Amino acid sequence: MININLKGKTVLLTGASDGIGKTTADFLMKMGARVAVHYNSNQFSADELVERYPQTNSKTFKADLSIEKEVVKLFEDVKLAFGKIEVIILNAGVFLSHPITDDYEDWYSIWKRTIDINLNAVGLLTKLGLDHFLVNNEGRFVYVGSRAVFRGETEEYLSYAASKGGIVSLARSVARSFGKHNIKSFIVSPGFTRTQMAENFIKDHGEQKILDEIALNTLTTPEDITPIIGMMCSGLMDHATGATIDINAGSHIR
Repeated sequence: MININLKGKTVLLTGASDGIGKTTADFLMKMGARVAVHYNSNQFSADELVERYPQTNSKTFKADLSIEKEVVKLFEDVKLAFGKIEVIILNAGVFLSHPITDDYEDWYSIWKRTIDINLNAVGLLTKLGLDHFLVNNEGRFVYVGSRAVFRGETEEYLSYAASKGGIVSLARSVARSFGKHNIKSFIVSPGFTRTQMAENFIKDHGEQKILDEIALNTLTTPEDITPIIGMMCSGLMDHATGATIDINAGSHIR
């Protein structure tokens, strides 16, 4: 049996108040990690999560990742509060529809917002994280990508697919460039996952539509993803640096 022990590790996790991020934060704290729980609007959820694990000394941090200054402040605040950061999990993202039938101004507005949150903020936190990790000669990044990178996405989510493709390329480049500095980089690539964000899609299109696309009988849940992220954080998967782990219920097999 593999024991995922994260006691003493400090983790910055973006988008940790809902969905995959919240379940991941809960799992990491259960394994003993001290987590910087980032949120944008759902403070109640973030606070409630941290209060479950007072022994970890985890804290919540607010930031709008579409604003450059807030991204920088988030990193600096976490560093000030915790000192050394050992793992950065880049999970926060938006999944915004902008059909090609929209006029170009509305379409491009969603494109820019998606890229700002899903890719530009990730790039900036990667730069800040690398600076920090290089000083300490160690660190791990976990990037939450998407099945959309490898099989494509439907036409109303072009910006989402493009942003996640950029994340995967960035993560692989970090792995190749900084491994000799004891810095590792991993990608988790979920398919459709049962989260609050996904419930809107289910409401509009029905659950059966999604079940027909996958190889298993049930939809993926955040709990199916968190143990893999925990292993990446722990060091048990260090020789898989640069790898993408697909968790999509067999809906896209490479």
